[in-house]
Amino acid sequence: MTRIAAGVAAGFGATAETDFRIIFAPLVNDATETDFIAERAAEIVGTENVNRAAGLVMASEDFSFMLEQKPGAYIQIGNGDGEGACEVHNPGYDFNDQALPLGASLFARLVETKLERMAR
Repeated sequence: MTRIAAGVAAGFGATAETDFRIIFAPLVNDATETDFIAERAAEIVGTENVNRAAGLVMASEDFSFMLEQKPGAYIQIGNGDGEGACEVHNPGYDFNDQALPLGASLFARLVETKLERMAR
């Protein structure tokens, strides 16, 4: 990156300086917790609507600090395929309010299932 920046800048008669900072730790989902969440999501919306093979995302997320302390998983609740279905931080993004009950149901199901397992 340093060489590329310097080369592009030099092409325009300028200079460039790079400054890399580690602001967030890498976010790494716990495999067991990820499976647990995916199973609960499948109970609500069906297996065919749960993407278990989503690619890695190159973004920063401070949830990584929580996952350093306790096993867990960062998930994304889909926005659907209609208008505004692009990624967040995009001028065309429009949150699908119809996804709210699904997300709330998922979190309630997660808590119910964990509590049930703890009571055994």
